[in-house]
Formats: sequence, structure tokens, C-alpha cells
Amino acid sequence: MILLFLILGTTVFSQDTLRNNVPDSLLLHADTISVDTSEKKTKVIGLKSKIECAAIDSIRFNVIEHKVYLFNEGNIDYEKINLKANYVDVDFDKSLVFAIGVPDSNGKIIGSPVFTEEDQSYKSKEMNYNYETEKGLIKHVFTQDGEGYIHGKIIKKMGTGEINVKSGSYTTCNREDHPHFEFKYNKSKFIPGKSIITGPAYLVIEGVPTPLFIPFGLFPNKTGQRSGIVIPTYGESANRGFYLENGGYYWAINDYFDFKLTGDIYTRGSWAIEPNLSYRKRYKYNGSFNLSYATNIVGQEGSADYQKRKDFSIRWIHSQDPKARPNSKFSANVNIVSNKFNQFNPTTTEQFLSNTFRSSVAYQTNWNGKVFLTANVSHSQNTKTKKVNLTLPEVSLSINRFYPFRSKSKVGQLKWYDNISVNYSMNTKNTILIADSLLFKPGVLSKFQNGIKHSIPISSSIKILKYFTMTNSVSVTDRMYFEKTKKYWSNDTVWKTDSTYYVGQVITDTIPEFNNVLDFSINSSINTKIYGMLAFKKGPIRAIRHVFTPSVGFSYTPDFGADNWGYYDSYIDGEGNEVDYSKFETGIYGKPPGEKSGRMNFSFSNNLEIKVPSKKDTITGMKKIKLIDNFTISGSYDLSKDSLNWSKIRMSGRTKLFNSLNITYSSSWDPYILDSAGTGNLNQFEWNVNKKLLRLDNTTWNLGLSYSINSEKLKKKRESDKGTERELADINENLDQYIDWNIPWSLNINYNLRYTNSNKYVNNIKTAENNLVQTLGFNGDINITPKWKIGFTSGYDFESKELSYTSLNIYRDLHCWQMRFNWIPMGPRKSWNFTLNVKSSILQDLKLEKKKDFRDNY
Repeated sequence: MILLFLILGTTVFSQDTLRNNVPDSLLLHADTISVDTSEKKTKVIGLKSKIECAAIDSIRFNVIEHKVYLFNEGNIDYEKINLKANYVDVDFDKSLVFAIGVPDSNGKIIGSPVFTEEDQSYKSKEMNYNYETEKGLIKHVFTQDGEGYIHGKIIKKMGTGEINVKSGSYTTCNREDHPHFEFKYNKSKFIPGKSIITGPAYLVIEGVPTPLFIPFGLFPNKTGQRSGIVIPTYGESANRGFYLENGGYYWAINDYFDFKLTGDIYTRGSWAIEPNLSYRKRYKYNGSFNLSYATNIVGQEGSADYQKRKDFSIRWIHSQDPKARPNSKFSANVNIVSNKFNQFNPTTTEQFLSNTFRSSVAYQTNWNGKVFLTANVSHSQNTKTKKVNLTLPEVSLSINRFYPFRSKSKVGQLKWYDNISVNYSMNTKNTILIADSLLFKPGVLSKFQNGIKHSIPISSSIKILKYFTMTNSVSVTDRMYFEKTKKYWSNDTVWKTDSTYYVGQVITDTIPEFNNVLDFSINSSINTKIYGMLAFKKGPIRAIRHVFTPSVGFSYTPDFGADNWGYYDSYIDGEGNEVDYSKFETGIYGKPPGEKSGRMNFSFSNNLEIKVPSKKDTITGMKKIKLIDNFTISGSYDLSKDSLNWSKIRMSGRTKLFNSLNITYSSSWDPYILDSAGTGNLNQFEWNVNKKLLRLDNTTWNLGLSYSINSEKLKKKRESDKGTERELADINENLDQYIDWNIPWSLNINYNLRYTNSNKYVNNIKTAENNLVQTLGFNGDINITPKWKIGFTSGYDFESKELSYTSLNIYRDLHCWQMRFNWIPMGPRKSWNFTLNVKSSILQDLKLEKKKDFRDNY
């Protein structure tokens, strides 16, 4: 490659002078230079900056006319301009550059000019450019701007950067020759970073002109946010009439805020409005606030199927960048809907299948990683039961474990008192559980329950005989309530159940006053671990390992139901019986225990695993497999009781098989016999009466299978392949619309089984009550071809013995277009939707949509 450097103020003289000043490596043969030696002239070529020229074949100089010719892959760099072509002619006198492609041996034009200025590139067949005035004339050009592409027979580039196009077209298809679609026009003006303005234009698809004609075209090509009208979709609904949906206005307020207002309107009276505010400050926070309000009218007024509903939805998401304030965080995830909103309004599949919605607005901070404070407001609602649980607010304060007797400068072995640790936590909240229809009624504030709870656990652990660990603890709980209950029997009331009349009832009064309710318990336990190993030199199993963890302990709780504590009271019912009750039984943090207990506790935990050969482990060549993750037998003996001292024996276990099958088990076994009615225990052991060590009371099995298979495992992508933060957020918010073409096929299966067995005994005759609950869900997709994908979602309802929510999705990638077909064949969401649209967001309103709305089924 040959380089030519022309510096600012370079002086070009006659041939002899040129040869003396230019290195021999840059000089060409004399027959390539046209020189008139009869006249010697000196001319100063005024260049602003250095020009770098290169060519594969040759560079020829015409010293007299001050021209340079580049042959075969010529390349010129000048300031912010780059030009590549197979033939380039530079005229320094006129500051002109001419470039063109040349035919190869088959007559095909190769090496056509590619002109690049900053980040804007133009491909053409021929071009003339003045590098001083920055004006140019380019023929048969192709260039990209943003998401769009411009074709032009003749383009005139102005010094301001604006471009005038004659006989051109605009498209978002990236094919240089024969794009799949384009808007053709005779004249247009291209303003970089702002817009493309055209005269009359018409749509051409696959080279065929269509009747779609516009008197003028205005295509935005501004990068980033831009305001504009959101074009609605139109159609007809069987129950709602003709409609315009999702039309409105998008307002790009500034770099931190944008606002979108869309709405729907139907000729039969239904309408909806959806304001959406998004905000983002880089490295600080981001979020969005969405509000939906809809009036849904189904059927004719006066008819039996007429329905009119007013529904709303409030959605607020706020997240803080972890780098903004490392020691504190503010977050919000608010999701409030009316109980029929997801039934009558378009929502995602996940929202439609959910009947529980939760919200939380929280602030968290800490001081030196030792003291932690959390304040939040939360909400939970069930659209099926129409119950709302509102907590307004809840504040938690906790202090990390500390050792009050341990010195920081301690040297040597720790004393027993050095291991004494103290924790502290405080929680206060104001909450209510109420029907959603009563939430905003008068007097609702008086129904809130509130209180404060302080917890102080003090513990210490020491080693005994090297292998045993002894743990002693004292737990202190202080509850602060602002009201208590008072109960008494009243004979002034007559009430009826079925055909029986009753006189008198319990009256409960609520007395507002501050009460400090304190209780505590003492606990002590000893535990150890016993390991057993059985190894094999050969075979599929190389080792069996068993871990046995026995634990024995004692816990003591005083009788807080005694009169001196003042936590319990009693009343005389209509039959003259004394009934004890707690004054704080409705407290949100519970009540103190009403009787003394001194329990000896025991538990025996087991873990069983094996080692098998594994080719994947290149270090040990072995892999561990857990057969029993945990199997525990536990119970207690209460020393403070005069009878029925033994508790029920509980067994529980869990394991995970094949990395996808989770199994949990629990059961309860009673050592005492039941009375003849089967409602209570008698102080006689099963062994003494029925010669059985224990009697099975109940058992529960849970089985969960989550299995995913696909053609290849997902691999980690390069950082550049992950997309922008906004793109990822858009995918997460619209998962139903996202298509992953990287996996040829996939199948996901989720199966859950819960089996419960409860044994009832009447007159020593066993009656088993069994309950089996099963759920099955599956989804997947398959790429029939690289451009066709079919996806499905379904499940099976074992109770009704029919398929649950089912949908079929067909996708077709049409290069710059895409086709979608969604079909829900059954159920309340029964509908279908067909959409053919341009992929680019610039022309997102260029689409064809046909559908049958699910609301037409009502």
C-alpha cells in the first residue's frame, strides 16, 4: 500500500522539485505523470488537515493539474470523512472528489463508492463531493438513518448536512436491492436527527404498487425519545360495536420523563383510558406509573345479559440503582386492581390466571451494617374472596448479634461467658383485613389493628467433651397493645339456629387503653452429629454416607394465665360454667401462653447420600447424590402436666430426585387412645389397650415436578448481545410478546400433587378421609423452519377432568415484517387474534389486525 500525506500549506512545484521532496517509495514512473516543463508555476494548495490516501493497485499524480488518481480499493481519509471506491479522482484545485465503481471481467460493477461522514454512511454507484463546502451529488444511493433506510436515484448533499432526494424511497427493510416494502416518492428532504419529509408517496410491496397513497410523508428519524400521536387500531366487536383501541399521544417530556396517554372507545358505550408515566435517572433510579380506568358495557340495555362495570387498575414500579445510595434503598411494587378488571380488560396471561395481587412500598437503611431499619406499606387482595389486607404502615428495627462480655482485644481461648450473644428486633404495624367493598366506607379507621412487638433473644453455646454442643437461651417478648377485650354473658338476647332457640350470648367489648404484655421462655439443648460411611472399591455406587443428628432439650414457660399477670380473665356462661379467655386474643402479635409448660424435647434427624462415578467431574471423578435430604422424628414430654404428658410424635422428610422431582412428607402419630366419640384423648397408651406403639393421626405427601427440556442448553452471551436496559425491561414487562428464536424447540412441564390422609375413630372404628389435589401445566414451542415457530400453553384440571387455560401461538418471521396468530380455543378467555405488522417501531402502525375479542363471549 502507498500512502500520500499532504500537510496544511503544502507547496507543489515542478517535477524536479517534487522528486527532491517526495520519498522515492512514493514516486511513480514518468509515463504516469503528465508534466509541462516549458512553464514552471508554484501553487499553494490550502488544506485544513492532513489527507491520507491508499490504494491496492496504484496511485497516480498529475502534478500540473494538481490531481491524484486512485485505482483498486482506493481509500481516502480527510478529517471526519472517509471514502472508499475502486476508482477515485481528487482535484485539489477545485477541492472535488469523484468516485465510481469499475466493471470486472464479467461486466459487473464492483467497488462502488462508500462515503462515510462521522456515523452516516452512503453507498452509491457514482458520487461527486466537494470536501471544502461539504456539498455533494450522489447517484443511486443507499443509506441508513436510525431504524430506516433511504434509497435515491439522485441525492444532493448540502453543506448543512441536509439531503435532497430525487426519485427515492423510504423503508425499514435492510435489503439494498429490491426491499420487501417501501414508500416511493418523487422528491424528499432528509434532515439528519430530525425527520424525513416527502411529497406524495405510495406503498410498494414486493415491487408491486398498492393503492395506499399519502399526500405527503413525515417519517421521524430522531434518535431517543420523540413526541407524537399514537395511531389507534380499529375494528368491530360483536358485543361492543365498532371501536378505536390504543389511540392517544406520547409526550417525550425530557431525558428523565415521558408520558403516554391512550384510550379505547366503542360505539355501544364502553370506553377506557390509560395514562402511563415513566421516569429514569441513570445510576439513580427508574420506574413507571400506570393507571387504567374502564367502563365495560356488554349486551343490550334492558336485556337479561346486560352488564355494566367500572373497573380500575393501579400499577407503580420503582427501583433504585444499588450504586446510588449503598446504605439505603427505596423501592415500590404496587399492583391494585378491581376484582373484575382482569376478566373484562386485556391483560397478560399471568395476570389473568392470578387471583392474588400484592403491593409494597418500602424504605430500607442501615447504620454501619449493624442496625437495620425497614419501613413499608403493603397491600394484599384476593379477587376471588374479595378480601383486602392493608398494612399502613409497618416498621421493623433490628440489631445484629453482639457479644456484650467479649472484649475486642481478647487474646487466647474464649471463656464460657464470652459466647453469650444478644439480639434485638422491634416490629410495629397497623393493619386491617376487610371486604374490598367496605374499605372506603365511614368508620373503617376504627377497625385497624395495631401494636408493637419487642423481641430479645439471649443465647450462648459451649462445647462439651469436644463432640457435643450445648445451647442455652432466654427469649423475651414484649407486646404493646392499645386496646383489650372484655367478655361477659348476657341473657337479654334470643337467637335461633335451625329450629332451636337459644337465650343469651357472649358480649365482647373493646376497651381502648395501653397495655404492656410481657412473656419469656427458657430453653436448653444438647446436640451432636454422628457420621457413618460405607465405601466400595467397585460398582455403580462407591460410597454410602449417613449423618445422624440427635438433639435433646428442655424448655420452660411460666403460667402467664395466672391472676398476678393480669393477661387472662373469665366469665360465667348460661350453663354456669366458668370460661377463661385472654384479654389480648385479638392482638396482631398473639397472646402469652395461658398455662405453664416444662417440656423435654427430642429430635433425631437423618441425612443419606451416595457417591457415584461421574465423567463430568475431572478432579475427583465422583458425584454426590442425596437420597434423603432430611428425615426427622421429634416429640416432647411435658413435666408440668398431671396427665397426657407425651406430645404427638411427628415425622417429616424431604428429598429431591433427578434435580427436578421434589418430595416432602409429614405425619403425626398419637401415643394415647381416643374416647368413644373420637374427639379427645384418654390417659391410656395405645400399647396398653390396642398393642400398638403409636396410632397414625394424619399424613401429608407433597410431590412437585418441574422439568424442562430443549434442543440445547442456554449459553452465556456476550455483554454486547444482552440488549439495552430499556429493551430488557420491555421484554420482562411483555413476556407474552417476546419470541426467542435461538432455541429450536423446548418443553416445560410442571406437576404438583398433594395427598392428605386424616384418620377418624368412632367407637374404635377407623374412618379414613383422603384428599388428593393435583395440578398439571405444560408449555413449549418448536421452530418448524428457521422462520416458523409454534408455541403452546395448556394444563389439565383433575377435578373437572378437562383442559385448563389453553393457548396456541403461531409466529412467522418475514424479515422486516412479522406475523402472529394467537388462539385461545376454550374458556372465559376464548378468542383469536391475527396480526401482520412491520417490525420497526418507527412504522409500528403499519399493520393489519383481525381478531375476535374474548369479551364478545359474555
